[in-house]
Amino acid sequence: MDLAFTSFLTFAALAFEAYAGYPQVLYRSIGHPVTWIGALISWLDRRLNKEAENEAARRQAGAIALGVTLAVAIGASLLIMLVLPVGLFGTLLTVILASTLLAQKSLYQHVEAVADALENGGLGPGRVTVARIVGRDPVSLDEAGVARAAIESLAENFSDGVVAPAFYLALFGLPGGAAYKAANTADSMIGHRTEQYEAFGFAAARFDDIVNLPASRLSALWLSLAAFAVPGASPREAIRIAMRDAKHHRSPNAGWPEAAIAGALGLRLAGPRVYGGVTVEDAYMGEGRRSATETDIRQALRLYRVACAIQIFVYACLAAALIAPA
Repeated sequence: MDLAFTSFLTFAALAFEAYAGYPQVLYRSIGHPVTWIGALISWLDRRLNKEAENEAARRQAGAIALGVTLAVAIGASLLIMLVLPVGLFGTLLTVILASTLLAQKSLYQHVEAVADALENGGLGPGRVTVARIVGRDPVSLDEAGVARAAIESLAENFSDGVVAPAFYLALFGLPGGAAYKAANTADSMIGHRTEQYEAFGFAAARFDDIVNLPASRLSALWLSLAAFAVPGASPREAIRIAMRDAKHHRSPNAGWPEAAIAGALGLRLAGPRVYGGVTVEDAYMGEGRRSATETDIRQALRLYRVACAIQIFVYACLAAALIAPA
């Protein structure tokens, strides 16, 4: 696929989604690509994930489920590209479709809602709101824990929901973005270290780790660069903490954006967290304050918006350089 076109597609999709997001009326009427992929994964889970099978058989079944999910996502996007009209109208439709694979605006809104809840209602509403975007037990969180959870979710989802799909859109066009979204959705649904999914979700979890390797590093770079333009943020500390702490995170990818944002804002993120009543040990990211507040969430959102703008600018420059005549 032509890199000039895919770079333009990525730039245009990022710009459109940053402005328009995904309309709620559309979501209520037909759902969202993630919900469609999720429905397929749930169906495959019910059909293929058999508790009576041994570990090897369940791993094989999980690999088949992942393969089917990727094949359907790629096949559907290729079919869409075949039936779309050639020309300006077809390009506009492709941009709009590609924008549904990105989550800049919705991520901002969900995290901002946590800051609003803490500011206007305190701990109770803050716990309720943050529970919509993180998997940890909200009752285990004090106000600082709620704020840290929101910032950590912002950092990780910047990589998974914004930088990674844009990266694969730029490399492989609509099929690449759709394949990434399918893989990431599979990991979020079945890639868990539980008795039900330890074996069945193994392929989804490992594949997601691999495909997110470049985007997690890019996300740390965008956040570090954004710190130059956000008063009070430290680009030097963002880079230093990311290089020092990211490798100690239990995830091979999540540590990069979390460490970068911790360094930029002078916070200490991650560490032990409670999921389903079980404390999960993890390394700390950063060496600053643990006493995060809603003000820190809003500062993180400023950093995030600038990082998104930097990414849009980079893809715009790439597209312009490739499209311009030699």
